[in-house]
Amino acid sequence: MKKLRESQPKADLIGLVSDNGTAEGVDRTITEHPQIDILVNNLGIFEAVDFFDLTDEAWQHIFDVNLMSGVRLARHYLKQMLEQNSGRIIFISSESGVVPAPEMPHYAMTKTAQLAVSRSLAQLTKGSSVTVNTVMPGSTLTPGVKEFVSNLFPDEPYDSAEKRFMADNRPTSLIQRLIQPEEIANMVAFVASPLASAINGAPIRVDGGLIPTIA
Repeated sequence: MKKLRESQPKADLIGLVSDNGTAEGVDRTITEHPQIDILVNNLGIFEAVDFFDLTDEAWQHIFDVNLMSGVRLARHYLKQMLEQNSGRIIFISSESGVVPAPEMPHYAMTKTAQLAVSRSLAQLTKGSSVTVNTVMPGSTLTPGVKEFVSNLFPDEPYDSAEKRFMADNRPTSLIQRLIQPEEIANMVAFVASPLASAINGAPIRVDGGLIPTIA
């Protein structure tokens, strides 16, 4: 919040401490904010774990956090948006939803599921001014990803580690660098705006050309 206030001094910011990876946390969020105009389902976790080491509990936990958080919130807010005939719901998926990474099969599962849920919910908005879309970022330079890349190549300076990560682990990326969070935010802001009123039910790529298909 402090960094947001410093970067956006004119913004009206309201804090909320709630674990939306649980049903109880979602209930608290809805109680605190029963009506909203824009829902961005950005909650997500990831970790690189060998498939054979993934427990049932690990699969269930990432499913609850990455997918069910958005499902539970949308179940409440989409109904309200349809009643007022306006609103935006945006799921933040990943290129892993289309090009699964073998080191994170459980993460990829949730990101593919988000695409299906988002399109299904968009079908419910037919004839209204509400839209439901998915933004699909490529690998993005968040603190967690920076730590992940550094751990993959612990003997190299970070800049060198990032270049090696892109070359070895994301070879189809056309920009061959991690995406800046602001580049993702720019697309989310557009999709949430009135300028995107004709975009509905779409998976929108902000992946640096990583997904090597035309559709």
